[in-house]
Amino acid sequence: MIPIYKKEIRAYFTQMVGYAFLAFMLFLVGMMFTFNNIFPQSGRFGDTLMASSTSFMFFILVPILTMRLFSEETKHKTDQLLFTSPLSVAQIVLGKYLAAFSLFMVGVGLTVLFPLSMVRHAVEGLPASQIMGSYAGFILIGACCIAVGMFVSVLTDNQIIAAVATFAVIWVMFVMDALAMTMPVSAGASLFFVALVVLAVAGTWYYSTRHWLSSGILAVIGVAAAIGLYIYNNLIYDAIIVRVLLWFSLYTRFGVMSLGILNLSDIVYYVSFTALFTYLTMNVIEKRRWR
Repeated sequence: MIPIYKKEIRAYFTQMVGYAFLAFMLFLVGMMFTFNNIFPQSGRFGDTLMASSTSFMFFILVPILTMRLFSEETKHKTDQLLFTSPLSVAQIVLGKYLAAFSLFMVGVGLTVLFPLSMVRHAVEGLPASQIMGSYAGFILIGACCIAVGMFVSVLTDNQIIAAVATFAVIWVMFVMDALAMTMPVSAGASLFFVALVVLAVAGTWYYSTRHWLSSGILAVIGVAAAIGLYIYNNLIYDAIIVRVLLWFSLYTRFGVMSLGILNLSDIVYYVSFTALFTYLTMNVIEKRRWR
């Protein structure tokens, strides 16, 4: 893992990607710091990290940070060297992921200079718990977005496609709250949604195992169970689409953390989300490695 990590870190700083990422990140956070903290003389630095313009950074910078992780290797056929190396798939993926996350953390570390600059001028002190909670949420969301970008990168050999697709996925995750409010809440629509989810899970299982019988049985049992629950008590399905979409919202949990409230369930959610997309990346590479 260490050789992969060093290689990726070196690539970031021998090209303009690493410097451009850090410069734009500091510029954007600094601009929001000026408007949210300096002008109104507010010590709530969490407002800066939660600002919509700061969140826009994830849409733009994360795709740039992750688009080359695997797509460049695939395009130049150097992925074959990785797949035939003595390194395990987990070591390859984690090495690349940690390199991208390390660069992100360097940027986060530099932004600490902004709240520190307010310490000596704060009359009543800074809301330390809110600032630390905001940073925790900011870092965890960054970890999730990088994992998503890495997964998208492994699916294509075109860096532009990887960047655009990552932008789209991250954008959807951030507007999940607004999207949820437009969804139907009827039990019938919810049943249809659950059936689609079951079929998607069965399709994913087939993609991973190439075993059509087990995938078919999984789909039939899942859909039958969903219909059975609907017949037994259709109130279970009321607004289930809204509830599921809100559960997948990254930004809702960030809002809670910015208040200085760190719930274990929120932290586990972010860590699990990151682990899921890291695992999916490993799964894609594993299948490709043994073709």
